[in-house]
Amino acid sequence: MLQESAQPVTLLRCWMELVQPWRTAFVQHRTWVRATRQALGGLLVLGRATLSRILWTNGREQKAWSGEYFLHSRAAWEAQALFAPLLKQGLAFCPARLVGVAVDDTRLRKTGRSIPQAAWHRDPLSPPFHTNLMLGLRFLQASLLLPLHRNGSFSARAIPVRFEEVSTVKKPGKRGSEEAWRQYRQDQKRFNLSQRFVQTMAQLRVALDQAGGVNKTLVIAGDGSFCNRTVLATIPGRSILIVRTRKDAKLCFAAPPGGRRLYAEDKFTPESARQDEKIPWKTTKIFYGGKRRKARYKEIAGVLWQSGAKTRPLRLFVIAPTSYRKRKSAKLYYRRPAFLLCTDLTSSALQLLQIYFDRWQIEVNHREEKDTLGVGQAQLWNPASVPRQPVLAVAAYSALMLAALKVFGAGRGRAYAELPRWRRHARRPSCLDLVTLLRKEATQNPDLIADLGILHSPAQLVAAAAA
Repeated sequence: MLQESAQPVTLLRCWMELVQPWRTAFVQHRTWVRATRQALGGLLVLGRATLSRILWTNGREQKAWSGEYFLHSRAAWEAQALFAPLLKQGLAFCPARLVGVAVDDTRLRKTGRSIPQAAWHRDPLSPPFHTNLMLGLRFLQASLLLPLHRNGSFSARAIPVRFEEVSTVKKPGKRGSEEAWRQYRQDQKRFNLSQRFVQTMAQLRVALDQAGGVNKTLVIAGDGSFCNRTVLATIPGRSILIVRTRKDAKLCFAAPPGGRRLYAEDKFTPESARQDEKIPWKTTKIFYGGKRRKARYKEIAGVLWQSGAKTRPLRLFVIAPTSYRKRKSAKLYYRRPAFLLCTDLTSSALQLLQIYFDRWQIEVNHREEKDTLGVGQAQLWNPASVPRQPVLAVAAYSALMLAALKVFGAGRGRAYAELPRWRRHARRPSCLDLVTLLRKEATQNPDLIADLGILHSPAQLVAAAAA
């Protein structure tokens, strides 16, 4: 909670206090004002979150707009620096030695053919029987996992602490020279997603140290796309990587000492380990689905993956399928088992598994960023503007999530609007709940945002939405 003051603590006031440290990321005060105004307008806007509609929401439809676009294309400021004060605030919710961070890539749909970073990607919403393509931008996001379930019955929250564009390398045309194709193949190796993930891990470790987490161990949870030799060969110090692996990966143990062989001749797979009755199942309680549930798992330490991690010893976790029902009267269904590889051999299995179970919260971030806030809907084509504006929007969303936790806690209290009957069992606020409350407070407390040059009113919101 915020410190006591003469003025009442509100969501808007706390959000404004959280973004005050952003001043150091900008060279001029007026640039900070413009960025903060756009960030708040991106949260308040109704409809598509285009830059012109954000300006209208802030009551600046009759003012010069060139400076608003120059903020992203010409002004000197480091986009990722916006997350530094938010990471420091988020660490207050992570008292344990292990600090979990979920990392995943996401794609923002675009339609403009003049955007240099836009490329064709596989559509993640494609049906299983047919792969579709989508034109869009690829971003790599890292979210700090706040273990709110330690002292209560609430699920973890993911707070974005990094959001960077990782565009694909452009392929030369059919008439491209041999030199162009040679450069293309080199750039493919240097700038692929795994290489960018390695850089992100190192930058997250540095950011955690600067935020006051020198004595904490960074646990990075990723999906199967980051389980490869490029990533496993470069793990930062005081960091742990836990990723999903294939069920048919060829694993083994170290060869007996005394010979020249490094790897034992006998190979096994995670699937064979799951079926091996000699390896006992262990039981622990993991918080997921709103309460603590029993989870069965197998654990094998000191395994080697010759084609992936080389001689780095790994820890294999095999998580048994979890039963569930679609309805109370329906039959039991079973999910598929999960196979995880971890670079740490000694830390608590319960803590590592809990961090990986909490990783799904980053998917909640992706949905709220795209569906509720419209990240990526701004129509920009300048090479400098394209990656910057989404970062500002995600940083504003991260500050909003932190402000709600600091003011109201993890639960859904009376400050939020009453829910309809079909959602009356919701226990924590959604991003839409927070945005609705923020709009209400911005209308009732215009003095809080007067210094930003925002003229906000319900009529202004409706007029901007109809524009």
